Amino acid sequence: MARSIWKGSVTFGLITIPVGLYTAVGRETEKFDFHLLHEKDGARIHYDRTCDEGHQDIDWNEIVKGYEYEKGKWVTITDEELDAVELESLHTIDLVSFAPAEQIDPIFYEKSYYIVPQEQAVKAYRLMADALEDEGLVGVCKVAIREREHLAAMRVKDGILVLQTMHWPEEIRDAKFDELRKRAQVNDRERKMARQLIQQLSDDFDPAQFKDEYHRALKKIIDKKIKGEDIVVAEKPQEPDTVVDLMEALRASVEAAKKGERPRPKQKPQRSSGRKTAPAGDLAELSKGELLKKAKELDISGRSSMDKDELVRAITKAS
Repeated sequence: MARSIWKGSVTFGLITIPVGLYTAVGRETEKFDFHLLHEKDGARIHYDRTCDEGHQDIDWNEIVKGYEYEKGKWVTITDEELDAVELESLHTIDLVSFAPAEQIDPIFYEKSYYIVPQEQAVKAYRLMADALEDEGLVGVCKVAIREREHLAAMRVKDGILVLQTMHWPEEIRDAKFDELRKRAQVNDRERKMARQLIQQLSDDFDPAQFKDEYHRALKKIIDKKIKGEDIVVAEKPQEPDTVVDLMEALRASVEAAKKGERPRPKQKPQRSSGRKTAPAGDLAELSKGELLKKAKELDISGRSSMDKDELVRAITKAS
């Protein structure tokens, strides 16, 4: 059973709802944590708890929190002293106001937590969630989590209250970049074509159709390494050509989208390496069946268990 990372109350006018916060985001699939190893003998490198006075392997019971107020000068803070901080948000999520969600720029959002009521507070919790959903607003509040006070937004997701901690306004950096100061003239035809491309690629958001391809590919590599198999490293693709005719690129993108194809920029031709290889860009356009046929002609072992990307790499290497 999941453990709450914070316990306190939500105050809604004169109503107090005892709740707990539970982390809403986590990885259900296997997480790959890489450690540092000594290349010579494969032994793991550890970080020892040492101090500037030379003491080694310091026990956790001897470690305290400290704040450096001047160079080399510290004050220590105990957990009991932290509890003495008089701050309402340490134990209360106080709803200050309610606002339309579209008025909050997503750049402010940080982490998400489920708000779960205690058993005796379910009715009050449900009342607040229903009222918030009926009004179509989010609650703006403050809460202190793990020794830090956060600005936060409370909203309803599938009938459940969700708290999203937010960055403070002073934490958001201004977008001051020299490139953005340059003015570029965009004509009406280009703007219209760009809108057509967006319209062709518009669809309802379905998170189920997006997969963490990097995680899956990394798992395949790790599994191969465990089995002692060689890893085929594909040549790094060249940077895409700089767009010369913006209008022509837009038109071609719209036509590709209309056919249900994913518009892709053309790659620069690969430099010759002194041996003939099948261009990976051309191979990527082939179906998996066509790739399997080429792999069979080249007598590539293990081809039947390869996915499309692996077939492209294997054919490129064998050509």
